[in-house]
Amino acid sequence: MSATLSPGEVVERTGLSLDTLRYYEKEHLLGPVARAAGGHRRYSEDDVFWVGLLSCLRSAGLGIADLREFTSMLRGTASSDDRVAFLTAHRAELQRRMSQLERAIGVLDEKIAHYEAAD
Repeated sequence: MSATLSPGEVVERTGLSLDTLRYYEKEHLLGPVARAAGGHRRYSEDDVFWVGLLSCLRSAGLGIADLREFTSMLRGTASSDDRVAFLTAHRAELQRRMSQLERAIGVLDEKIAHYEAAD
């Protein structure tokens, strides 16, 4: 039998809060999570991997509804093309946001240089 992890161990490994971990489970983004005797949650390495993927997608700007859609695509009958289209669209949005941030950083750098030169 492979080793399992307690919720606290998953929190420590992933950096998520226990509330977020439970929220992901409640929203059916994660799981079903195995239970030990007494009903205590026990997470597999696959669960930890999935939590990491969800965290990455959240960092990329996907909302909970997006995560639900993607999870549904993976668990359902969505084709690889559908999955690629979903991820490609979100990648394009992330790229657009990154370009905006790069422009903003450029403006800040110009202002910093201007004020440093004025001293």
